[in-house]
This record gives sequence, structure tokens and C-alpha cells, in this order.
Amino acid sequence: MRRQSSSLWHLPLILIGITMLLPLAFMFVTALAEPGHSMSAASSFVDFIVPRAWRWDNFAAVGRVIPFARFYINSLLVSGLTTVGVVFTSACAAYAFSRLEWRGRDAVFTAYLATMMVPAAVTMLPNFIAMKILPDLLAQVLPWIDWQAQRVLGVTVQDPAVGRLAGIDSYFALIVPVMFSAYGTFMLRQFFLSIPRDIDEAAEIDGAGHWMIFSRIILPLALPALATLTVFSFLGTWGSFIWPLIVTNRTELGTLPLGLLAFQNTGNYGTDWPLMMAAALLILLPIVILFLLGQRFFVAGARTGAIKG
Repeated sequence: MRRQSSSLWHLPLILIGITMLLPLAFMFVTALAEPGHSMSAASSFVDFIVPRAWRWDNFAAVGRVIPFARFYINSLLVSGLTTVGVVFTSACAAYAFSRLEWRGRDAVFTAYLATMMVPAAVTMLPNFIAMKILPDLLAQVLPWIDWQAQRVLGVTVQDPAVGRLAGIDSYFALIVPVMFSAYGTFMLRQFFLSIPRDIDEAAEIDGAGHWMIFSRIILPLALPALATLTVFSFLGTWGSFIWPLIVTNRTELGTLPLGLLAFQNTGNYGTDWPLMMAAALLILLPIVILFLLGQRFFVAGARTGAIKG
């Protein structure tokens, strides 16, 4: 009887899993279809689901429409550095809010946590203005550095108004403004609070300072939480569209979400759905790999939370 009841519970879970896989199956089938493949162009639903010819060369054709390799490098660079920055700054802030005693700590944490209620659209314009005036401010503070440099990571810039080391149309604008996360700080702080303080006291008796305790004790114990934040941060930055669209004007600084726009209104078919779906599958690949690599840390985190009293 118990086995039969367990099987009944598995049935809706299987149906939900199939429902979640349907969009991926649709993407895969469409990515291998001929140009012009769409629901309106298909003679029947079966003809739409099963294309007449499987075009594996659509994945190679993506690079002929947009500089896909360049966009991939940009996305990996921006997402990787942003993720490192988010994890590092959040871990440092979480340690200060959870393990250090200082006046006004809880009030500052509450105020910092309140920024999560501010919509991203509200802070987008101030961040854009800050990025626009930043090169002029830096030129006054550090005049010996060429903030109007016309070569950034090997990219030659013809217009002196763009391609700066900092400011609009730069890797700095794509990475630095999004390297801080109130959510990441909150999540890591809650995990740090679950670590017994006796460990800190024992380390202090042995002569360890705050940096030693933070880097050698707290961070290794918090690997599940750090892995979770890494995946969330990378996923959010990898799929970011609005901010890169606002702060970049040049194709050489474009990211993959911006590259998908190039497949709209192409050729004689309007939106080229096969190539767009092929590009989307290639964009999805790093996310899947990252999740598979961090899956054991998720399981470890869930197991740790389950055994705490």
C-alpha cells in the first residue's frame, strides 16, 4: 500500500518534469529547422514539431550573423568578474555584519537590507549618470592615467568619446556597478550566524586575526552558501539585458543577450527563429555546466540545514 501511494506521488512530479522540459525540446527542434520555420508556415502541427530536414549547420550559421565568439568572450568575462566581485564583497560584508561587534551594526544592516526593496529601474538612471561623469572625475583625481584610452582589452576604438577605461561604453561600466548585492550579503550573513562562535574564540586563542578566521575558517565552512550565491550571481549577470543595452554602444562590447536582437527582422523571414533558438541553446550551455558542477554543494547545503536543531 505504501509503495502504491509513493507511485501516485511520483506521477504528478513526472508530469511537472515533462512540462518543464517542453520549452527545451521546442528550442532544440526549432534550432534544427530550416530557415523560415514557424507555426504559420507549417502545413500541420506534426510538420511544425518534426521538421522535414535537420539543419545542424544552424549552430555554425549563428557566427555569420553576429560576432558570436566575441559576445561569448564578453559575457564570460563580465559574468565571471561580476560573480567574483559579488561573492567577495558579500562575504566580506556578511562577516562584518555577523562576526564583528561595532556600534550601529544592526542599524546599518537594516538600512542596507532595505535597498532590496528599491526597484532596479529606480537606480538605473543614477548609475548611468555616475558612469557618464566618472572619467572626468577620475581625470581630476588621477591625471597621470589616460582615462580616455582608445584601446581596451585589445579593442581599438576610433571615437575618443568611447572605449574608456571607466565610464560609458567600457567593461568597467558592465562589471563594477553590479558587483554588490544586498541579497548576497543577507544570505551569507544568515549562514555565517549558524557557525558556532566557539570556533572563532579557539582561533583567536591560537593567535589568528580576523582575516585568518575569515579566510581559513569561515569561508571553507560556508562553501555551500558561496556556491549557491555563485550560481545565482552568474545566472543573473549572464542573462542581463537592460543594463548592458544602456551602457554600451559598440558591438565589440556587446554581450550574448544583446546579440539575440540581431536575429529579429533578418532576411526574408522576419525573425529567424531557427538561428535564434540555436543561439539560445549555446547561451544556455554554461548555465547547465555551472549548475552540474555546483549541484553537490546544493545538496550539502540542504543536508546541513536539515540536521541543525
